[in-house]
Amino acid sequence: MWKLTKKYLKDVWVLLWSKTEVDEKAIATLKEVQKRYKLSVQEIEDVAAAMKEVANQIEDIPGALKGNGRKGRKNGKNK
Repeated sequence: MWKLTKKYLKDVWVLLWSKTEVDEKAIATLKEVQKRYKLSVQEIEDVAAAMKEVANQIEDIPGALKGNGRKGRKNGKNK
């Protein structure tokens, strides 16, 4: 009888201190926030790289206004 009572009390203790629905929702929310954070960081890095490329191309505008040709590889039509 003592073993049965002891097991019952142990099971009740585990039930009371196990994860609740609120804890599970909090953990799921945390995982979602971390996932969105990683995606946001990647997107910001992509935007920064695109802005850098635009800045490099803006430097070519004064030369184009002066009439200078484009630098870089020539296409097949203008050879």
